[in-house]
Amino acid sequence: MKKYLLCILVLLSGFLLVGCGKYGEKDIVNDLNKKISKIDNYYLNGELEIINNEDSYLYDVEVAYQKEDNFRVSLKNKTNNHEQIILKNQEGVHVLTPSLNKSFKFQSEWPYNNSQAYLLQTILKDIESDQEKTFEEIDSMYVFTTKVNYSNNNQLVKQKVSIDKDLNIKSVDILNEKDELQMKMTFNNIDYNATYDDSYFTLQGNMKNVETETTSATLDSILYPMYIPENTQLSGQEKVSIENGERIILTFSGDNPFTVVQETAKAAEELLTIPMYGEPYIITDTVGALSDNSVSWVSNGVEFYVVSDKLSGEQLLEVANSINVNTVAK
Repeated sequence: MKKYLLCILVLLSGFLLVGCGKYGEKDIVNDLNKKISKIDNYYLNGELEIINNEDSYLYDVEVAYQKEDNFRVSLKNKTNNHEQIILKNQEGVHVLTPSLNKSFKFQSEWPYNNSQAYLLQTILKDIESDQEKTFEEIDSMYVFTTKVNYSNNNQLVKQKVSIDKDLNIKSVDILNEKDELQMKMTFNNIDYNATYDDSYFTLQGNMKNVETETTSATLDSILYPMYIPENTQLSGQEKVSIENGERIILTFSGDNPFTVVQETAKAAEELLTIPMYGEPYIITDTVGALSDNSVSWVSNGVEFYVVSDKLSGEQLLEVANSINVNTVAK
């Protein structure tokens, strides 16, 4: 009888172990999907680090989301406190520069057309869509390694997403093919029950009561790109006066010709909305606009443009990023 009872207990124990199973990769992904998909609103803040060669750029990041695809992403450069806001609402996608009282409006599929290290929805999308992702547990964290989609930067190939036991995303590391860190987003706080007033995701609500920036009327120095495509060289340099400022035009000729324009930025007296064709893109210390044949951005009171009919989007960005770290020449 005792042997009979012992056999039953052993069998029951086996069934229980099999039935319970181990909480693994598929369970985590399913539960993470349930958690993020059912959120009506959320607010998070953290820090974004972007590494460009030997330079590092740090942003304070605030993200607000409201159902029906309203997004507000504030990126404030920690060095100069220059803030830009990426705003998505029913009217479209805007990149706001409050200090200049300017808005750049895009007809874009942002944020779903590329990976975004600071948005819960796009991180989840990357995890779910990669059938070759890897999973491991490290220091009480669930860590997924997935492919990424940065369409104009093929150096960014994968990311490590660290998630705590409560299924809160804690950090995202973006790596190149050599496993070198290129970007890191660290999440400090996430509020899944945030509420917002009616004007929070409107253009007017984000641009009212802003303090415009006073900039110099002259360009004290010329910034040259460190990256120049093969068989291409500087062939012309011109400084001209414009209304309330100066403009510098650098012409590069050869197999891959392009033009760099730098001019003093001026705050608009009234809110100015400028239509853009292309996508918003982070360019080292600011957010710019990338189109088929140009990239433009504002940094430290200077507006920059790189224009070319020959360079790819990736090459345009490489030129742009190299200007920000170049040695200044008078």
